[in-house]
Amino acid sequence: MPENHSNISIVIVTYKRQELLKTLFDSICQLTIAPEHVVVVDNENSFETQQLTETPSALTEFTHVHYVPMLENTGGAGGFSKGVETAYNLGAEWIWVMDDDVRVFPNALEMLGKWTTHGLRDNHLAIQPQRENFDGAPFYWQYDFRTGLGIPNPVAPAAFLQGETYRVINTACFEGGLFHRELVKQIGFPDKRFFIYWDDTIYGYLASKVTQPILIQETVMARTRTLEHVTIGKIRRLNSTSDMARYHILRNRGYMAHYFREHGDYKPLIFGFGTFLTVAKEVIRIFALSDNKAKSFSEVRRGLKDGKQLRKDKNWRPMPKID
Repeated sequence: MPENHSNISIVIVTYKRQELLKTLFDSICQLTIAPEHVVVVDNENSFETQQLTETPSALTEFTHVHYVPMLENTGGAGGFSKGVETAYNLGAEWIWVMDDDVRVFPNALEMLGKWTTHGLRDNHLAIQPQRENFDGAPFYWQYDFRTGLGIPNPVAPAAFLQGETYRVINTACFEGGLFHRELVKQIGFPDKRFFIYWDDTIYGYLASKVTQPILIQETVMARTRTLEHVTIGKIRRLNSTSDMARYHILRNRGYMAHYFREHGDYKPLIFGFGTFLTVAKEVIRIFALSDNKAKSFSEVRRGLKDGKQLRKDKNWRPMPKID
């Protein structure tokens, strides 16, 4: 059981995956330093999850655990928005966000703690650590976001150069992203309207407007859920996805365009080409991994249509800043 407490609080978003959540809880219990708070946002509003969270256990013995049930499923975007808001209102200094299908390594908070001091000193108020895949292989995250196109660079170098301990980035991932409360104060809570997909990308983009987000070398967590995938090269993979996700990938580009327009980064023709490339990727993924290709293509078309309507919405407003 950890004796020392970190200035880092953990936010977990969960939905109908109690077994995976228990695995994550067990890994948090193995941390050598205790988190300040653990906030669990339950999009299922399940009695089973509430029991798992609130029943006295090794976890509740060394940290404050807060169960936050949602009245409806708000998706990952709504869950992380509520979770970050809850942690912020609890006074958390650093907020470490994650899904329920990961486990953290015992020395994770020790490694992250070394970077929080560095982050405050050098204006790196968003820190993205590395993670492993479900099979123990390094997980390749597309950290180089091409703002004009609105897509991540799929061929950005994975390996760090000799002597390179971090990279300045312009995006984020809610599977392990670490954010300082001052950054949250400046850019607001994550946008819950995304439901799923691109919400963390845009949060990292907004962060890059006021600080220097960084990707660090340290690996602090691993995925625990197996995904069907196609291997591309040595470490890159094209993972399967649901038709619901496919729809939101295209629809939410409408929200993305608004945020770019808000900051003077929206170039319609270039962004349109990025949408074409996004559709092309989904077509490849549908042929390679979808069991119901007709339905998958229908969700792509629906996402494109709704995304176009969103881009034209003159009543759209960004998430408000925190008073």
